[in-house]
Amino acid sequence: MSKRDYYVVLEVERSASIDEIKKAYRKKAMQYHPDKNPGDKEAEEKFKEVAEAYAILGDEQKRARYDRYGHAGEQMGGFGGGDPFGFGGGVDLSEALRQFMEQGFGGFGDIFGGGSPRRKRNTRKRGADLQIRLKLDLEEIATGTRKKIKVNKKIECATCNGSGSAKYSKTVQCPHCKGNGEIRQVSQSLFGQFVNIQTCPRCNGEGQVIENPCATCGGEGRVNGTKTIEVNVPAGVKNGNYIPLNGEGHAGLRGGSPGDLIVHIEEKPHKIFERQGDDVVVLLPVSFIDLALGAEIEIPTLTGKSKLTIAPGTQTGKILRMRGKGIPHLNGAGIGDQLVQVQVYVPERLSSHEKGVLKELAPSENFKPDEHAKKSMFQKFREALNL
Repeated sequence: MSKRDYYVVLEVERSASIDEIKKAYRKKAMQYHPDKNPGDKEAEEKFKEVAEAYAILGDEQKRARYDRYGHAGEQMGGFGGGDPFGFGGGVDLSEALRQFMEQGFGGFGDIFGGGSPRRKRNTRKRGADLQIRLKLDLEEIATGTRKKIKVNKKIECATCNGSGSAKYSKTVQCPHCKGNGEIRQVSQSLFGQFVNIQTCPRCNGEGQVIENPCATCGGEGRVNGTKTIEVNVPAGVKNGNYIPLNGEGHAGLRGGSPGDLIVHIEEKPHKIFERQGDDVVVLLPVSFIDLALGAEIEIPTLTGKSKLTIAPGTQTGKILRMRGKGIPHLNGAGIGDQLVQVQVYVPERLSSHEKGVLKELAPSENFKPDEHAKKSMFQKFREALNL
């Protein structure tokens, strides 16, 4: 049976932060945990499924490979073997339970004799990721560009250099949790002994507190600020593409590593060009004389002006291709084309002399559509009406 999308399994967006993924995993794992669903094989399979999804999406490198290749990355050796736990087969229940305990969610450990030893919590919390939208013109997309953007975010406190401590202050063990970073409450139920583990409200899970917090940042080690960041945008991007900037998100708590900044590309509508993949389309009004006699016309492109040759007898609506005048391919060599649809321009005002000239030409058979032209126009009319 084919595997479900890991994002669907955890019910999170593909842009979800690591904290959102961890929260979703906890919710799902608690819902399907074997101790809450004794004898329920379907719940057990779902518990293993969410464990497998979190093993991939909770790891930055594995997640990046999964985003690129999907489940095919497993066969390519990208997830550390045939499965995320490294057993080369299906997800083992004992490993799923061990992962659940090691993530600090607990709640069922004593049923299995205490579970694995608790890991020491990381006292330096990573900053949150930021997401912004960057609007670009088609001309900027065609050539690539470098943009400076001003970002409002949490930055390191200059007073305490990000430590959160006032001068000469020190960090001591949290008296509430005795340095464990969590409060454990044991209760009895029909199924045995349950342990409810909660993050210590005094130290927020760090296991230590600052005796004299910095007055500027209140002990966080970071303050609200702004930073101007330069973004290099390659040619050929489009709506839906994004550029990750590592370490440009919010500053971490008390010296923790910063989050990332995700720049989402947004393409502005253009006044005359319409994008179709890496090609661009433009409508070009041309005089009847130039269409009949042929001409060389200078027209706009995304990178400046260029000359377009119109052959004699070109019909209105015909599309002329200007090779290499479109948008570069983002993930490969080559450039799209500019497609020019010519349309006959009919003047609204004519002088007496101009009217006289046209009246002299009107009787000529060359200025009257032949049967082939009439049939062609009729067919285009039927196609337009979907007949």
